[in-house]
Order: sequence, then C-alpha cells, then structure tokens
Amino acid sequence: MRLSHTLGRTSAAFDDPNLVSAGGLLPVLALAESAGLRQLADEHLSVPTDKGANAGLKVSSLVAGMVAGADSIDDMALLRHGGMGRVFARAYAPSTLGSFLRAFTFGHVRQLDAVASRFLVALAGLTRLLDTSMRKQVTASGQGTGQGTERGYALVDVDDTIIEVHGHAKQGAGFGYSGVRGLNALLATLSTATSAPVIVAQRLRKGSAGSPRGAKRLVGEGALLLDVRTGAEFSSGHLPNALNVPLVVWAAIGRGWGSGAQHSQAIHGMLLGVPVPEAEALPEAEARVAVDAALAQIKIAGIRGKAVTPFLLTAIKDSTEGRSLSANVALIRNNARVGAEIAVALAGMMAAK
Repeated sequence: MRLSHTLGRTSAAFDDPNLVSAGGLLPVLALAESAGLRQLADEHLSVPTDKGANAGLKVSSLVAGMVAGADSIDDMALLRHGGMGRVFARAYAPSTLGSFLRAFTFGHVRQLDAVASRFLVALAGLTRLLDTSMRKQVTASGQGTGQGTERGYALVDVDDTIIEVHGHAKQGAGFGYSGVRGLNALLATLSTATSAPVIVAQRLRKGSAGSPRGAKRLVGEGALLLDVRTGAEFSSGHLPNALNVPLVVWAAIGRGWGSGAQHSQAIHGMLLGVPVPEAEALPEAEARVAVDAALAQIKIAGIRGKAVTPFLLTAIKDSTEGRSLSANVALIRNNARVGAEIAVALAGMMAAK
C-alpha cells in the first residue's frame, strides 16, 4: 500500500441518522427559548424581503451554530448533520442563513443590539449570570450577619480586540495599530465578585479604527462615567456627561452611595477615568508627535502582529528620552493607589451596612 498522489481533496460527513453531533445544544437552546430570543428577534428585526422572514428562527439557528463551534456560514451545515433534524426543528440551510445576514444594513445591526441587550437582561433574570448580590451567612441558631441579601458591585471594562480576516474583498477589513489585517471589535465586559466576566455590549468597527472610537457612545448608552480628577482638572476638559467626583471625597460619599434609590435605579455601570499625575504627564502635543513618528517607523519597517506594541513603546520612549516610560510607571502607580482607596471606601460601605 502506498500514498496516492492523485488525491485532490477529502471530506468527512456525519450522516448517521441515529446520532446527534452536538447534544449539548439541547439545554442551551431551551434556555434561549425561555429567555425569549426568538420572540425578541421577531419583534425587533425588520430585515426586508423574504430574506428576513422568520427572523427569530434564523437568529436562533445562527446562535446555535456558533455555540456548536461554527465560525463560517458553511459550518452552519452542522445543524443538519445526522440525527439533528430529529431533535431540532426548522434548522435552516447555510445558504439561507447567508442570504439573511447579507441583507443586513447598519440599522439592522443596531436592531440586533436591541435584541441582545434585552435577551441579556432576561437571561440574567433566569440565571445568576450577572448576579452582584452577596448572600449573608446565617448560622443554624439564626445568628451571624443576618438574613437577606446585600448588594454587591460590578466592574465594566471597555477595550478593543482585532479579529484577523483574509481576502481583499472583506468589507471593512483593514490594518490597524496591530499591523494585522482584520476588523476591530469594541467590547464592554462586566465582572462581579460572584460571576465570570460577561460581554454585555459590543461594536464591530473597521480594522483601521482607533481603540477609543465609539467608546463614548458605548459607555453613554448604559454606564455612568465617573471622573475622579480634581475640580480644576475636570473644568479644563472632560468627556460629555461625565460626573466629577474627586478621589479625595470618594470615601466621604461612599457610605451614602448605595443608600439612594435614585442611584441604584439609574446607574447600570461605572467607569473610572484615572489620569497620569500632572507632574509626570507628557504634553499632549509632544506625545502626539512621538506616537505619529513611531507609527511611521512601524509602517516603513513592515512590523506586524505582536511585535507592534513593544516596538511602539520603545520608539516613543526613545523619542521622549525616557519620559514616556516614567509617565507609564506613574500611571500604573496611580491606578494602584486609586484602586486601593476605592477598595477601602467600598469596604467601609459594606461594614456600615
């Protein structure tokens, strides 16, 4: 026996009608159904023509395929393999799902955002996915910290990531700060003391988009922006709708923060803006010149991927004669100081309760 050199390609098919390749989808889709995914998509999506018919079933199919590991339209065929049709009804063909997605405009993407936010709220109500409460411990004799539930706290982190893509015709693909051809996704991740991090909001942007692009809008749609600089620094310039609460008074207001019903109902998240201490900060004009020069060097040298960030930081450090490094070190120390003071304030709040 020898290797055949004439074999062009091979393929494998999961075609046993008595076997299910993704049995784990059963509880996942049951939970999605209970949280109203299909009904929400039918209510909020208005994709035109026959391509948008039965939007709820098509969105459910796409979610099921991604949960099962599909990362392309062709991979959605796994929903129709083997005995899947005996367990799940109305699994659409990959071509039908592809036509559905290609009919989307930016407005339809925003409609899908509305579906996702409402679905997340419903999902959180059915599970402890975003639970921020802390149960009080009670001994068998009824003694201890008491009965009931205390409110906990959540941290919202807004950051971007690069999704590498291939092909020159890919809409929106481009080279960003990482030097990788792809799309740029802005993610808002929520973490609590009792649950794993959960992506609660996202925006897909062109690959050439800068990290902060769209962050203001994403934060403004559901989170309070808290600026902890001094009043003078805040007055010199700040993000729209930001609330100035100088760090020196954080502990003073901390004990009353959770007591007002108007706060607990209105605030969905909290974002702290911690600046570089003024004594170590680089002038904005100088920093911009250094960054632009470093980016030009990266383009000329053809640096890409994970080598971009260390090269960029080194080039800026050299251009500023080491002062950018001092500023970064000062920022790290300031972050640690702010985090420690906030932790002490929150601990005091919890102890007071």
